[in-house]
Amino acid sequence: MANNNTDPRNFLFISLDNLSGDLAWNILKEGHNVKYYTKHIEEREVADGFVPKTDTYEQELDWADVIVFDDVLGQGELAKELREKGKNVIGGTPYTDLLEDDRAFGQNELKKVGVSIIPHYEFTSFEDAINFVKRNPAKYVIKPSRDAQNIKGLLYIGEDDDGRDVIQVLNDYNKAWAKKIPYFQLQKKISGVEVAVGAFFNGKNFIYPINVNFEHKKLFPGNLGPSTGEMGTAMFWSGPNKIFSSTLKKMEQKLAEEGYIGYIDINCIVNSNGIYPLEWTSRFGYPTISIQMEGILTPIGEFLYQLSKGETPKLKTKQGFQLGVRIVVPPFPFKDPETFDVKSKDTVIHFRKPINGVHIEDVKLVNGEWVITGESGVVLIVVGTGQSMKQAREKAYQRIKNISIPHMYYRDDIGKRWAEDSDKLHCWGYLREV
Repeated sequence: MANNNTDPRNFLFISLDNLSGDLAWNILKEGHNVKYYTKHIEEREVADGFVPKTDTYEQELDWADVIVFDDVLGQGELAKELREKGKNVIGGTPYTDLLEDDRAFGQNELKKVGVSIIPHYEFTSFEDAINFVKRNPAKYVIKPSRDAQNIKGLLYIGEDDDGRDVIQVLNDYNKAWAKKIPYFQLQKKISGVEVAVGAFFNGKNFIYPINVNFEHKKLFPGNLGPSTGEMGTAMFWSGPNKIFSSTLKKMEQKLAEEGYIGYIDINCIVNSNGIYPLEWTSRFGYPTISIQMEGILTPIGEFLYQLSKGETPKLKTKQGFQLGVRIVVPPFPFKDPETFDVKSKDTVIHFRKPINGVHIEDVKLVNGEWVITGESGVVLIVVGTGQSMKQAREKAYQRIKNISIPHMYYRDDIGKRWAEDSDKLHCWGYLREV
């Protein structure tokens, strides 16, 4: 439904891989005008039928009241240029792109403002990394950096105390991926609870409440299998807490100097000894933004319009929890065009009954039916909300039962660790508002 308190705004989305079709669709449903541009041709069908498209963004710049960027990888440079020309922009800068794209840079910027970081080591040679682990045996995490970090499934978390499994994986990568992974990082593995904090930023300050979220990156239940972009996320909104104040808040002045406008998030490992940032997301998260919209009571279009102008919009959110489960099809999380074409492409999604809380990813609308498109195999995010994590989980999985897609799969344990994790986080004092 349109927000009757405001006039319709014109939103222009400029995307590399068509990540924000769901956000654009929800803004359109609020009564605003939307035009959507996707750079990469193979992703251009995504969200067809849901949102109006444009083949070129340049001719739409004067039309737009708000220009929205949904990624890093160079988008921050164009966002900064347009902002300097007086455009209202949701997006980053070359600096905030680097926070995410270059892992070492992101860690060092945190270190500059006094944030404790995990020991990490940069490499451009797998053989050098193998020799390093042999000389310094321990548990490590292999993290491709820059463009390579977007290749799903290559992040590897070591389990052997002497690093034998890490050496084996480095050997495998040296044979198969040496040319495609020119930069990577070994990070000491630290045990604890993985938790992220994020917030919207208006160019000068953070907007409260913040978002506390728990990502589930492994493909299979029980946190098994290859790493994926994301299989589901559980979250809640909060006043500033100790994790936020010890990490993101310390970057507020630098983000203000950059004039960053949008959402920014930092993922951490925390334990009884401290808070250790893992990685930045200096953009909307996916599927994070879709799940967040189920917990945001303020119309998202008007909120982003005010944010893009550097104002301080009021962000009203639900109490309780939101939980989203990603539904995927073959070959996710791997890239295999032949398997995708045979098993998944142009498959119709069937709903046994109308349900709420369903958000689109690589889907198009054809003759009233939702059809799988794109090439990644990510299809839907199904969200449940509730006063407790248990209620949010039950709602999400009840909704999934009403969806039928051949070969679909998903994790059935999103949010299941909350009872244990929350006990630890409360015991350590990290969720206490400060």
